[in-house]
Amino acid sequence: MVQMGFWKSRLLTSVAFAGLVASCAAVPQGPDTLPPPIIPPVEQPGGVEPSVGETVSFKSSGHDGIDAWREDFSARMIEKGHAPSLVKALLSDLEPISMWLGNDFQAAATGIGDQAEFAKPIWDYLKVPLGNTRISTGTKKLGSDPIMFDALEARYGVDREVLAAIWGMETSYGSYIGTFNAANALANMAVEGRRKSFAESELFALAKIVERGDATADDLIAGWAGAMGQTQFMPTTYLSYAADFEGDGRIDVWGNEADALASAANYLSKSGYVAGQPWGFEVKVPSNFNYALADGKERRVTTWENTGLAPIGGGAFETGGADFAELWLPAGAEGPKYLLFHNFSVFKKYNRSDSYAFAVGMVAQTLGGNVGPVTAWPKHLKPLSVANIKLMQAALNKRGFDAGVVDGIPGRRTKGALQQYQASIGVVADGYPTIEMLDLLEGRTSPS
Repeated sequence: MVQMGFWKSRLLTSVAFAGLVASCAAVPQGPDTLPPPIIPPVEQPGGVEPSVGETVSFKSSGHDGIDAWREDFSARMIEKGHAPSLVKALLSDLEPISMWLGNDFQAAATGIGDQAEFAKPIWDYLKVPLGNTRISTGTKKLGSDPIMFDALEARYGVDREVLAAIWGMETSYGSYIGTFNAANALANMAVEGRRKSFAESELFALAKIVERGDATADDLIAGWAGAMGQTQFMPTTYLSYAADFEGDGRIDVWGNEADALASAANYLSKSGYVAGQPWGFEVKVPSNFNYALADGKERRVTTWENTGLAPIGGGAFETGGADFAELWLPAGAEGPKYLLFHNFSVFKKYNRSDSYAFAVGMVAQTLGGNVGPVTAWPKHLKPLSVANIKLMQAALNKRGFDAGVVDGIPGRRTKGALQQYQASIGVVADGYPTIEMLDLLEGRTSPS
């Protein structure tokens, strides 16, 4: 979903919390997102000013925390110029959601291991987006309305396969957009407290969406974290990027495929997507290659060529003018190796997970008829559990290699620290966390 990472509704669909769609990513949410756009001041419809001190009364939700928060927040909404009738429509039917205010929340908040982007080895994570059903459906969607996709490409400069990939990752091509009321989901997030300011900003944006006539309070269907529509936009993202593709005066990202896809295309375009440039290339490396160069730094394509890198299928790199790329090892030195270009970073504006962005790229590539990767995944390597990643992070920090916060997420900082440690002991510095690396760090084995 756009603008959340863990908090995105797509992240948990693939696990026990069946309200979310994988990857996502959406959309574009939470700690893994762009900062929320500034929400324009709200104009009172018809120029009617609310009465000073006017309040709205509500029936109890059955949850003391929700009731207390709603009393305070509804007053602040009215003070900011929102009509009491709108405030009542948005906030009347609040009720606790166990994912936020029950025991399930603690599992969701601490159970990073349940999140596909973090827990699964990447070859397992790719099984659903690259599965036969998802790909065949995407192919059918692309073929069912080529005129619409032609127009989307012409207007926004985003390749149709990329749009279809995002659409499939977010809601399985619109087949699951969530079952929660967005205002209730965001209210629960605010009451839980960890993302209170974020949630309240999204609620103010939600009010603006209703005020400008794009939806009624009853239309605001979302995932459990408040991301809406077929391409999972948070309300602030909706206000900044949602597009009325058909020009009927209403933006409908829930039921109108063209509006939903145009909104995603507009978001990607304004995030810097460049048509005709690759997101990435699978590459082959020479036998003596220095894997420490997979350090997240961008280098000129000519520099990579001088190190011996070449497209896996042979020939020259066709970059469409993209001069810089970084080398990425999604499964370490034994697995497929990719040069990643600027468009990959644009995918991460939707969801800052490397695995999510990689899945988008691979789905788009497959829909375009280029199946990959060529190199086999090293399935004999068992990625570490969240608990073991925490042990590795703590051990790296203790040895002076900065892995950052001990959170169980093997992100780029952790992998960079591991690379530095690997280089210091003379082993292949690919930054890939394995039980062998953990044993070395904790002194149970010695470098061979």
